[in-house]
Amino acid sequence: MGICDDRVVIVTGAGRGLGRAHAIAFAAEGARVIVNDIGASLEGEGTDMSPAHEVVETITAAGGQAVVNADDCADWDGAGNMIAQAIDTWGRLDTLVCNAGIVRDRMIVNMSIEEWDAVIHVHLRGMFCPVRHAVSHWREMSKAGTPVQARIVNTSSGAGLFGSVAQANYSSAKAGIATFTTIAAAELGRYGVQANAIAPSARSRMTEEAFAEMMAKPESGFDSMDPANVSPLVVWLGSSACDVSGRMFEIAGGELTVCDGWQRAATFDKGAQYEPDEIGAIVTDLIREAPQPAAVYGAQ
Repeated sequence: MGICDDRVVIVTGAGRGLGRAHAIAFAAEGARVIVNDIGASLEGEGTDMSPAHEVVETITAAGGQAVVNADDCADWDGAGNMIAQAIDTWGRLDTLVCNAGIVRDRMIVNMSIEEWDAVIHVHLRGMFCPVRHAVSHWREMSKAGTPVQARIVNTSSGAGLFGSVAQANYSSAKAGIATFTTIAAAELGRYGVQANAIAPSARSRMTEEAFAEMMAKPESGFDSMDPANVSPLVVWLGSSACDVSGRMFEIAGGELTVCDGWQRAATFDKGAQYEPDEIGAIVTDLIREAPQPAAVYGAQ
């Protein structure tokens, strides 16, 4: 018996890296898995379905159930087809894991509008489109009186929580995913849908080049950057056992952290309109009382 027995799970971007590890881990816990991936390059170009087929073969060879989905999760109709495939194949959909993403790293002064749009498109639209189709299905079920124990697991990043130099597009998209998740949890709980997000640190095509030394596989001992280390958290968040919603979890190796978003810190209320020349002293006092923000990754 597994923690996800009889659940139907979609994992986007499941051909490689974290998505691959998640799909295999869900199957090992009894889930039937839609392995979504178009096989694009790290920059979002081209297609290659062989990684997705290899994941399905790995799952089925171990006795699990999985099928490939080749739809673009950032395409409205494609995302709808992906949700429909789960329902048509196994009669239901229980969990949606939004993992697909690309990078086009540049300093802001050198970033093109195409590089900005491409990253925002895949990460944000590639999350919204499948979520929107999935929640429409779950809301209809709920309104019809069918009990729903649905789960959404979105993939943010430490870059989205704290910022990352040369990744303004990626960081902005990941920050948007974090906020979207809190809103989804607030709006969808009435229908039996829980939504959470993760900020993983693990070896992938995105991190191997940018953080080569950190991501290098050790010769022996615990491989803290193995993407499989992240998957148990994702599987639990995607299971009916999960009893939290609207939260962000940072995970790296065996270290699991609950992260907190923007909170109001120190406050001063004059009770009247300010004069411009008095703002500076008040801000100085407020900043002195407030917690120091986390450092931006890569900042000097």
